[in-house]
Amino acid sequence: MPTDHLPRQCLGFFPTPLMPLRRLTEQFGGPQLTIKRDDQTGLALGGNKTRKLEFILADALAAGADTIVTAGAAQSNHCRQTAAAAATLGLECHLVLGGHEPAAASGNLLLDQLFGTHIHWTGAHRKGEDIPDIVDYLKSAGKNPYVVPYGGSSELGALSFVAALKELDSQCREYHLSFSHIVFASSSGGTHAGMMLGKKMLAQDCEILGINIDKGESGETPFAQHILELANRSAALIGSDFRFDEKELNLNDDYIGGGYGVVGDAEREAIELLARTEGILLDPVYTGRAMAGLIDLLRRKKFSDTDRVLFWHTGGAPALFAYAETLNISAPPPI
Repeated sequence: MPTDHLPRQCLGFFPTPLMPLRRLTEQFGGPQLTIKRDDQTGLALGGNKTRKLEFILADALAAGADTIVTAGAAQSNHCRQTAAAAATLGLECHLVLGGHEPAAASGNLLLDQLFGTHIHWTGAHRKGEDIPDIVDYLKSAGKNPYVVPYGGSSELGALSFVAALKELDSQCREYHLSFSHIVFASSSGGTHAGMMLGKKMLAQDCEILGINIDKGESGETPFAQHILELANRSAALIGSDFRFDEKELNLNDDYIGGGYGVVGDAEREAIELLARTEGILLDPVYTGRAMAGLIDLLRRKKFSDTDRVLFWHTGGAPALFAYAETLNISAPPPI
C-alpha cells in the first residue's frame, strides 16, 4: 500500500477491536451488526482523529513545527485528541474554539485544559476562520506554527483511513469476516474520503455509507463536493489514478435534525439503546446521530437479513458529560 511509506508518528493503539453487537442484532432481528471500536484508540480517551493525527503530526515534526494550531467547537473531539497528541510530543498547542468561555469546563473542554492547551474563543466561528490571525501572532512571537485542518481532514488525514481500511481488511482475513456495509458519522470529510479511496485500492466489495451530521455553513463548498475533491486530491498525493464522482458517493442527509450539536429524541434513543444493550457509549454529536440513522434504516428494512453491517465508532464519549442536562436520560425505576 502506498500509505505504508508515508511518515507516521505513533500515537494510538492499533488495530482497534471488532465486536459483534449481538443483543442489538437480536433486537432488530437482523442483519448481523458489528462495531469497529475507534473509541478505543487510546489517545485521550480515544477517537478516530488519532489515526489522522499520526500522519498529520509526523508532517508537522518534519516541518520543524514547535506549535500546533487547530479549530473546532467547544466540545470538539478532534481538538481534544490534537491537544493530547501535542502534549505527548512536547509541542505547544493552540485551540481556536467556537462559542464563548463557559463558567465551568466539562467534557472535552476540561480535558483540553488538562493538556495545557492555549484556548482562543471565537464566538460564531468554529471552523478555523480566525486561524490566520493567530498564526501571524505566533510567528511574530518567534514560533513555528503548523495548522492542523478542521477535523484533521486534509489529504494526509484522509490517507490515514486508507490505512484504516487495510487494518480492517487484515482483521477480516484473520477472523474470516466480511461486511456488506460500513456505516459511520460523516462530518469534516476526511474519514469518508479515505474510506472511499481505501475501498477502491483494496478492491473491497462493500458499501461505504456516511451519515451526515452537520448542515454546514452558508457559503461553504457543498459537503458532497468537498468529500469528492478530498478523495481525488488524496489519491493524487500517492500517485493513484483513481478518481471519484458523485455516483460513487453514498452520503445520507436524512438525519441532520436540528443541526450540528443539537441533540434530539433520535440521538437520545440511540445513545441509551447502545448503552443498555451492549454497554457501549456513543457521543451526542457524531456517533449518536450516526447510530440514530442506522437504527432508522434498520427499522425501515433498508438492509436484508443476510447483510453484514459494520458501524465504525469514531469516538467522542467525553462530550456526554457536557450534554448531561440535554440528554436527560433517567435510570429505570426501582423494583
